[in-house]
Amino acid sequence: MDPVIELENLSKCYGDFKAVDDLNLTIQKGEVFGLLGPNGAGKSTTILMMLGLTEPSGGSVKVCGLDATRHPVEVKRKVGYLPEDVGFYDDLTGFENLLFTARLNGQSDQQAYPKAAELLNKVGLGAHAEKKVGKYSRGMRQRLGLADVLVKDPEVIILDEPTLGIDPKGVKELLELILHLSREKGLTVLLSSHHLHQVQQICTRVGLFVTGKLIASGDVESLSSQLIAKHPYLIEAKIGDEFQDPVLRENLSKIPGVEEVTLLAEGLLHIGCSADNTAAIANAIMASGAQLTHLSKKTYGLDDIYQRYFENTTSHEVDQSS
Repeated sequence: MDPVIELENLSKCYGDFKAVDDLNLTIQKGEVFGLLGPNGAGKSTTILMMLGLTEPSGGSVKVCGLDATRHPVEVKRKVGYLPEDVGFYDDLTGFENLLFTARLNGQSDQQAYPKAAELLNKVGLGAHAEKKVGKYSRGMRQRLGLADVLVKDPEVIILDEPTLGIDPKGVKELLELILHLSREKGLTVLLSSHHLHQVQQICTRVGLFVTGKLIASGDVESLSSQLIAKHPYLIEAKIGDEFQDPVLRENLSKIPGVEEVTLLAEGLLHIGCSADNTAAIANAIMASGAQLTHLSKKTYGLDDIYQRYFENTTSHEVDQSS
């Protein structure tokens, strides 16, 4: 399957400053991909190159098989883009704004009227269709922005920090809406954000972007194996203090996926694993005759990965410009 988005050795320089540095990334059809990084990491610059709105200093960018630098207009026809700050005509209603976008994309009123009404209902703005956009809340504007990118039936939607300035309830609803629409329409979604838990909620894969470089990409488990020093899973087991049988540690080490067994003070075992072996570990401990008094599993989320990376790379200086 050909990737929908393909970046090869992509770079962007502003004088001596390298905003994007030799970026390689592929995103497949139907993926919800999260581009995760701090403000100033180069995420927005990368998006602008994908849309053909700024030319790369080196490398290539293809979207839907089209070179975005050579064919920017054709790319824009296939891509819906929701920027951080959505621009609408505040003196027009939500419905009128969608009609305007549909007409700009060459749709007749016969096509545009039912489509605009349908999309407003889908994003939860059906009851506010005739309300002037100047009266919309930030969350309502973002919902309208989502309808606006969908009105031209894109193959890809790119969302740049779509949840900024929205209350927690609105964030949850917007993310659920994005996920629902992507599944319903088979859309490829690129979500750029610096909010870790939001990316983790809806993205099938994540790319960690720092100072213009993509340092790792994959699902959370594979990111763990790439960026966490030792083991993606840590199983903590507490056994009776009197039980110090070396055979138990040997048996635990033989369980598939168990990579390291460490006996700490007071009968506390730390068991490093490449996969979730909680059940097998519990069975092995009880079969040995030891008294199992506590068992817990530690998995690494994006918060842990993100913090662990920055703890070990204090030399990085992140430029705060977009």
